[in-house]
Amino acid sequence: MFIIGEKINGMFKSVREAVAGRDKRVIRELANAQLAAGANALDVNVGPGSAEPIKDMEWLITSIREVTQCPLAVDTTKPDVMELGLTLAGDNAFLNSVSGDKEKLDILIPLAKKYNSKIVALTMTKTGVPQNTDTRMEIAANIVAAAVEHGYDTAGLYIDPLILPVNVAQPHASAVIETIRQIGLLCDPPPKTVLGLSNVSQGTIFRGLIDRTYLVMAISAGLDAAILNPLDKELMDAMIATELLLGKTLYCDSFLDAYHKK
Repeated sequence: MFIIGEKINGMFKSVREAVAGRDKRVIRELANAQLAAGANALDVNVGPGSAEPIKDMEWLITSIREVTQCPLAVDTTKPDVMELGLTLAGDNAFLNSVSGDKEKLDILIPLAKKYNSKIVALTMTKTGVPQNTDTRMEIAANIVAAAVEHGYDTAGLYIDPLILPVNVAQPHASAVIETIRQIGLLCDPPPKTVLGLSNVSQGTIFRGLIDRTYLVMAISAGLDAAILNPLDKELMDAMIATELLLGKTLYCDSFLDAYHKK
C-alpha cells in the first residue's frame, strides 16, 4: 500500500499560517512526522485561499526539500503552478489532480510525460462527481484513452474514483468500492487506484472510525494507494493488519513494528 501524507495542505490552519508567515519549522516538522509514521510520499497543496500560489508552492517544496528527498504529489488545478511544482519536486513526483475533462487531460498528461511524473486522475468532469459506478468507469476509461493517445505509460496512472462524505452522499461509498474493483480491468498495464480517504468522514462525528473502516474495505477491493493522515496511528495499524490478513505481508507477532522498520 502506497501512502501519501495529506497534512501539508493550506486547508489546514497550521499550514496556512506557516505559509503566510514563511515559518519553515512547521512544514519541516510535518514532513518528517508523516514520513516517520509510514508515509511513502507527501502531498503538497497551497490551498484554495492562496493569493500567490506560484510563490507559495515554490516556498513549500523548497522547505520540504531541506529535510527530505521523498516523492512529492504536487496538488493543484493550475497548470502553471503544477509545472513549477514538478520542476522543483524532481524524481518520482505525482501530478495531482487531473479531472476527466478532455481539455484538462490534453494539457496535463503531456506535462506529466515531460517531467516523467505519475498522474492522479479524478473520475469527475465539469458536470460534477458521478453518483454511480458506471459513470465513474466511463470517465476512467476516457482518462485511460487520453493517456494512450498521448503516449503516456498507464503503469504510472493512478485513478481516484472520488469518495464523498458519507453524511451527504452515502450511496457513493459502495459505488466507489465497486469502481476500485473494476479499474484494474481497463487496460494492460492496468492503472492503479488511489483515494483521498479523509473525504469519506468529512463533517461526521466518528471520523477515525469511518476512515479506518472504509480504508479496510477499499484495500480488500484492491486499492493501491491512499492520500491520508499517517499520523493517525489506529488508521495506519488497520491498514497494516489488513495487508497482513490479505497475505500481502508475512505474519510475525511483531508485524506492526516490522512494517514500520522496513
